[in-house]
Amino acid sequence: MAKVGIVMGSDSDMPVMAKAADMLEKLGIEFEMTIISAHREPDTFFEYAKTAEDRGLKVIIAGAGMAAHLPGMCAAIFPLPVIGIPMHTTSLGGRDSLYSIVQMPTGIPVATVAINGGANAAILAAKILAVSDAEILARVKAHAEDLRQQVEAKDAKLQRVGYRHYE
Repeated sequence: MAKVGIVMGSDSDMPVMAKAADMLEKLGIEFEMTIISAHREPDTFFEYAKTAEDRGLKVIIAGAGMAAHLPGMCAAIFPLPVIGIPMHTTSLGGRDSLYSIVQMPTGIPVATVAINGGANAAILAAKILAVSDAEILARVKAHAEDLRQQVEAKDAKLQRVGYRHYE
């Protein structure tokens, strides 16, 4: 059963949302992914958000650009955590999306990651799930160890070649 819902308002969001899906797969977390427009399909959206808990979702990752209503509306209906991913936009570079998602009214929180932060949204979802799942916690810790080892390998290369010759 899917534990995380990934929802986006347009297929143009897919490159960023695919990073969230890829990270959830890497961490062994089941998810569902769908495209729903809160503005153009309000009835479909409401049904998605109202039934998410019954479908077993524990966290929703919602990506949105411009007015970015999708994450906030998910948070207004879905009683569990929602993570918003602001999408880069051509007009304002994603700041419009970021501000829209971050500025939720009191009582309707949306955790927000960086503009186009698909992978970080998935890691945050995994950390939320890890609070009550030791297996997910172990995989989150293993991922952090992999990141640490990658940095150490890069530093070792720097130390071997020197900063003037680093490639």
